[in-house]
Amino acid sequence: MLTSDRLLAVNRKTRKAPQGVWPEFVYALTLHLVNLGDSAKVRAYKEMDERIRRQFDGGTRFVPILTRKGGVGKTTVTTLLGMALADARDDRIIAIDANPDRGTLSERVSKQTRSTVRDVVSKAASIGNFTDFSSLVSRDETRLDILASDTDPLLSEAFDENDYNVVADLAARYYSIALTDCGTGIVHSVMRATLQRADSIVIVSGGSVDEARLASETLTWLEANGYGELVRNAIVAINTATQGTNLVRLEEIEAHFRSRVREIVRIPYDPQLAAGSVVSYKDLKPITRLAARTLAELVVEGLPADRNL
Repeated sequence: MLTSDRLLAVNRKTRKAPQGVWPEFVYALTLHLVNLGDSAKVRAYKEMDERIRRQFDGGTRFVPILTRKGGVGKTTVTTLLGMALADARDDRIIAIDANPDRGTLSERVSKQTRSTVRDVVSKAASIGNFTDFSSLVSRDETRLDILASDTDPLLSEAFDENDYNVVADLAARYYSIALTDCGTGIVHSVMRATLQRADSIVIVSGGSVDEARLASETLTWLEANGYGELVRNAIVAINTATQGTNLVRLEEIEAHFRSRVREIVRIPYDPQLAAGSVVSYKDLKPITRLAARTLAELVVEGLPADRNL
């Protein structure tokens, strides 16, 4: 490829300015004569970006985010994962709220539309391009698209696996990665449809004994129902901001899950997330963004590079 990196000779004029406090200071002090290169911290950040940007062949990758217990941060984890992916990658990422009992995923970003999954289902035949579809979603500062669930509980009950498949088929036309914020529980019909499409899964657990036990039971149910491979490739996100976290030994919970799944990520307490309102990715605490990026890196690592693999 005739890229500038390949064709341009590296010298003082063509080499990129370094990033990092000390390299930038030396670079400015020496009038651009001394370029130490990026700092170790900046290099590590860019290397993680490259891993998150890993490309795929063969269509959209679907990643459900699951839990058997409400209130453990499933929607928060979906939001963080989606924002970290969208912020680092150049392709399109969507998070679909498939909660049959009125989800709150759309409340994590500034709403640009009142449309929901129900509107996508009813207008499916007339959606012919990305512009048509994008008018039904909200987009945040990281370029994450979010498709809201129904706000009317009576309508929410009617959202089933057939409706989810309609939405997923449309999302598969336009997005590289589709996250699904699943409803609480694992036996409703939408869950069956999400698991049938899943390339990888994220299980969300709180930090209490009860929450960890229910997350473990979720893994057991999945193994017993033919999803053992998904369990072995799964990531458990432990939300350490739930009640009871300070009373338990998190390392013991992690040791249990590590024997069953591929990786574990701790999601730290962050006052912005605790508010349960709109999330601004750039205003999250650095440790929270790092946890989100780590989760995104691990999810991408576990996705098949080729659909045939």
